[in-house]
Amino acid sequence: MQEHYRQDLEELYQELGTCPEGLSSDTAAKCQEKYGKNAIAEGKKKPTLLIFLEQFKDFLVIILIIAALISAFTGDLESFLVIIAVITMNAILGTVQTVKAEKSLSNLKKLSSPTAKVLRDGQTAILPAEEITVGDVVLLEAGDQIPADGRLIDCASLQTNESALTGESTNVEKSMDAISQEVPLADRKNMVYSGGFVTYGRGAFVVTEIGMQTEVGKIASLIQNAEARKTPLQKTLDQFGKRLSMAILIICALVFVLSLVQSDAVNFDSVMSSLMFAIALAVAAIPEALSSIVTIVLSFGTQKMSRENAIMRKLQAVEGLGSVSVICSDKTGTLTQNKMTVRKIVVQDHIIAADDVSPENPEEQELILASVLCNDATYQDGTEIGDPTETALVRFAQTCGLSDAQMRESHARISEIPFDSDRKLMSTLNECGGVRKMYTKGATDVLLDRMTCSEAEKQEIVEQVEELSEQGLRVLCFAAKEFSGEALDISDENDLTYLGLIAEMDPPREESKQAVAECRSAGIKPVMITGDHIVTASAIAKEIGILEKPEEAVEGAALDAYTDEQLVNFVADKSVYARVTPEHKIRIVRAWQTRGNIVAMTGDGVNDAPALKQADVGVAMGITGTEVSKDAAAMILTDDNFATIVKAVKNGRNIYENIKKAILFLLSGNLAGIIAVLFCSLAGLPVPFAPIHLLFINLLTDSLPAIALGLEPHSDDVMKRKPRPAGESILTKNFLAKVGYSGVIISLATIGAFLLGHFYQGAHNASAAMTMAFATLCMSRLFHGFSCKSDKPVIFSKRLWNNKFAILAFVAGMVLINAVLWIPALHGLFQIENNLAGVLIGAIYGFSFGSMILIQIVKAIVAAVKKTK
Repeated sequence: MQEHYRQDLEELYQELGTCPEGLSSDTAAKCQEKYGKNAIAEGKKKPTLLIFLEQFKDFLVIILIIAALISAFTGDLESFLVIIAVITMNAILGTVQTVKAEKSLSNLKKLSSPTAKVLRDGQTAILPAEEITVGDVVLLEAGDQIPADGRLIDCASLQTNESALTGESTNVEKSMDAISQEVPLADRKNMVYSGGFVTYGRGAFVVTEIGMQTEVGKIASLIQNAEARKTPLQKTLDQFGKRLSMAILIICALVFVLSLVQSDAVNFDSVMSSLMFAIALAVAAIPEALSSIVTIVLSFGTQKMSRENAIMRKLQAVEGLGSVSVICSDKTGTLTQNKMTVRKIVVQDHIIAADDVSPENPEEQELILASVLCNDATYQDGTEIGDPTETALVRFAQTCGLSDAQMRESHARISEIPFDSDRKLMSTLNECGGVRKMYTKGATDVLLDRMTCSEAEKQEIVEQVEELSEQGLRVLCFAAKEFSGEALDISDENDLTYLGLIAEMDPPREESKQAVAECRSAGIKPVMITGDHIVTASAIAKEIGILEKPEEAVEGAALDAYTDEQLVNFVADKSVYARVTPEHKIRIVRAWQTRGNIVAMTGDGVNDAPALKQADVGVAMGITGTEVSKDAAAMILTDDNFATIVKAVKNGRNIYENIKKAILFLLSGNLAGIIAVLFCSLAGLPVPFAPIHLLFINLLTDSLPAIALGLEPHSDDVMKRKPRPAGESILTKNFLAKVGYSGVIISLATIGAFLLGHFYQGAHNASAAMTMAFATLCMSRLFHGFSCKSDKPVIFSKRLWNNKFAILAFVAGMVLINAVLWIPALHGLFQIENNLAGVLIGAIYGFSFGSMILIQIVKAIVAAVKKTK
């Protein structure tokens, strides 16, 4: 069966069981039973409780829940409550974020017009849009929103705006003619589509598809089927969490066995004591605050980005944006201004740039006058009313210092012939200083045969039009003649005198060229994906630096010849895709993802929504963007500026680097604690920490410095690097080396303090040793926060003091640990030795600060070695 746009009307009426007078009420009721309501179906939503419970599937969280349950079973309610509080807070944060994110389908319903004029029983009736069914005849006029997809059966200069669906910024001139060959959606001139609206003329159409079968409905289906992908950081943390947990569980099992071996007798008490210590070690070693810290850092990052016109709807996408290696961008309204603008004019055989036009020149002034008088648009106080092509002409006249209102007042319109898509012309009759003049504008190929030019002059005009068209410009031709009659007739559109040409386009944003250049310097490939014509798209892409070679531009239809596997190689050297469908956009995004790239997709229309959701980071436009695109996206640009994406990429990269610093801080500190415990277990010494010590360090003095590191000032250097590989783990060899030497140095300080406290004056004081190990590990980690700020030494640089949050975190941590050491009332709760010798207290500070100095020395050596390579 042929598609509806290729059928004869009689054949279509027969297939749909209807006629030009529409359906009867009985037939409509039967059709509604058969086809259902004209509404977008929503996907099945997860209950909030289920979303909340899914937050506990993380492997780290499961280990912590087990530890909490064992703590409760053994009577350690403090540990139980602390662990449960931390993981519950994380689950609540995750639930709130998820519930807010999934709104795309409900917003798609807003695109359906609430009512429509329909022929029922041969009479015009105004019905709710959802009651329209297949076979109905719907009447259209300027300003109407189109409630369903259908084939035109009446068309009087009808023009529609389908930019939200096709990506084309200009109005589409409709016709009733059948189309014999297969054409893309944007070229189906005899069809109208749900979600579009009428900008000019009137018409009627027979409904061919409703609800989920419309083009908008298919997009809704694509949104349902598009997968929400995890960001690189989410994948890395998942993988990292599982590996870390397994390693820690093995170590804890070893510690448990060693503790039992060293016990005087194996009984219930010794088993429970050994088990509790192993659990406490697991709680200390597993950075359960990591998820909270990452969330907090990302939240602060989103606040900074919102001040720079980028609103993040999904926290994890902040980091994902930082690792983007391909940006697939829509053209209209994203790279361009979404506003038709005069770029060039042609008078006296000369092509003149719009900026160089001089109204003092009589020929140029006459052309501008014709463009304003033969024009129905108005432009006042920034408000444009009318066809974008015509509003551009009025705006151009004002840019040249001419008043459209004055010109129209002094050249009163007497008669007119409105624009007609068949004639492709518009004519007006105006009073011009006692002489009546007829002005005509339209397509050059139509006007050529109606003008009095010589064949040589016509050939020159054709060549100039071709030259302008190759630059992606839309060309209008203007002509005029004196006229003595009272009213114009179509037969009068002959024997015209050529005035000139005006060429328009939707121009690039001023910032787009620089933004594209910055993308390239940061190792990011910009790709244009648009529903517009390939000539126009290529011209824009070339102007802003996306297109370097003509063969890098292709039409969407070319993609249909390739399988998904073949497309993976095809996209590698392509930079511009024109006349694409929503399915094409998703296939392009998937192909880049299959190549191992992190893909950002920008857009503003309904047609962009599925690809926005499929992309690793979807970026919607806040001003021109539809609600559907905004809700499908991870990020919204409040200024619709492509350059804002570059700032967001910079922020994303800096945030990732800061998160790595926080993870380095947490892991190296936890490693130090593990090494100290293993040393004491293997050496047959008393345990160096009580469970309350490990919880104190992990949940109080660790969290603040880690958050502070996540808020480190941003650097411009990140934009001089290539994007990190999509599959690269945080735990690279270089990163693990830093964790290793930092953890070993802090553990040496901790073990040294423990041994000094234990053997001081031959006392073998386990309580003093435990106090010294606890206090030294705690303070060493506080000092270590400064070391994690940079790969280079910071102790004699401004970077030591450039983060007020780091200073505050250090002071707060020192106040807390010193309060525990010096306030006797806290000694019992935190198992602190009373009356600790002054020498030992001094040693705590010495060991702690000394660990920082030693780490700084190692950093200086590593930096020097790297410099010599």
